Amino acid sequence: MAGKALELGGPIRIADYLSLGLLARLVPPSLVDQALTTHGKHSVRQRDLPAHAVAYYIMALSLYRGINTEEVLRVVTEGMEYLGANAIRREVGKSAISAARSRLGADVMRTIADRSIAPLATEQTPEAFYRRLRLVSLDGSGLEVADEVSNRKAFGVPGTQQGRTGYPQLRFVGLLENGTHILFGVALGGYRDAEVTLAHEAVQHLKPGMLCLADRGLSGYPLWAAASRTGAQLLWRIPKNRSLPVRQRLPDGSYLSEIEPAPRTLQKMKVPDATPLIVRVIDYRLPGVPDAEPIYRLITTLLDPEVAPAQELAALYQSRWTIETTFAEIKTTLKGADVVLRSKTPELVRQEFWGLLLAHHVVRKLMLEAALVQERPPDTLSFKHSLALMRRKLPASGAIPPRAVPEVVAGIG
Repeated sequence: MAGKALELGGPIRIADYLSLGLLARLVPPSLVDQALTTHGKHSVRQRDLPAHAVAYYIMALSLYRGINTEEVLRVVTEGMEYLGANAIRREVGKSAISAARSRLGADVMRTIADRSIAPLATEQTPEAFYRRLRLVSLDGSGLEVADEVSNRKAFGVPGTQQGRTGYPQLRFVGLLENGTHILFGVALGGYRDAEVTLAHEAVQHLKPGMLCLADRGLSGYPLWAAASRTGAQLLWRIPKNRSLPVRQRLPDGSYLSEIEPAPRTLQKMKVPDATPLIVRVIDYRLPGVPDAEPIYRLITTLLDPEVAPAQELAALYQSRWTIETTFAEIKTTLKGADVVLRSKTPELVRQEFWGLLLAHHVVRKLMLEAALVQERPPDTLSFKHSLALMRRKLPASGAIPPRAVPEVVAGIG
């Protein structure tokens, strides 16, 4: 027998719907309006669920995982009063919510995410920079979605020798600002989409002044070349058995080399030739670390050992694991115990994913604000506790407009 979705008993509390005011402060209504205009999704007549309100409601669904859709709407309705004519005017049923979400579609939410989620660290943010270079990490992950025929066709399903198994899966690749855990530049696909293919889309969000870390699964020549062309600096791990000729030994034990595509890769690139790219190679070990590999190998665009010593870069590379922590925040803490995302159709699955990403961004942005007020590194704050506090504990009374929130967020800890 299927379990019943949780409800929030008792009268609506300001602490429950204050998060919607925070959403509107951190994701401004003007930005939502721009996205609606871009995709022609403004409500053409007065509705119980106007488009502006639906966009915020989708974000709220990810803040209240495990609560049924009607209950989330009941909780957040009063928190949307500041939207005026764009607020939800009365309680509506599940079918009306589904219809409103379908009218909005996924592209609006993706545009809101693309325009509102960006690196936030300042030079004063601890562990956010290395020698004035903004630290970012590149990686990908997946999420399981409802086992519907349309989702299987749209996203694909893991396979075995016995055939398909498990749930359909989303696949996504993005960039993480290490110092703030802000995940940006995200490319979304399905299980059948190669992680490297999605990474080509994600690296277009790199900029000069960034130092990008990535693991060996993404270290092929085409992606390295594409990331290099953005002007960002790179520090990527590569397989230790990859043959790299020594062109010049450097004082710190690293050496200059060149990378070029293998003949097979060159064929796939469909170009007559590809220019070898100069890289600096750093080999190092982790003595005393259980299960450590015999040798680790990094390549970097930082060619001067005096500007970026090998020992510093080897130690710095370990911060790449910050992105795995962030994936856990999204897939475990924020998504909760649900096996799959709650949406049933491919379009609404994509819409829910962008809402989930925006919800994570809002919590992380609040944590950064709180850390600045308390003069603490953001990593010393608990994501789980901050999420719970955002849902239930923020003190307030009366109707709370977004601009009234800043002075109360410093209690996150």
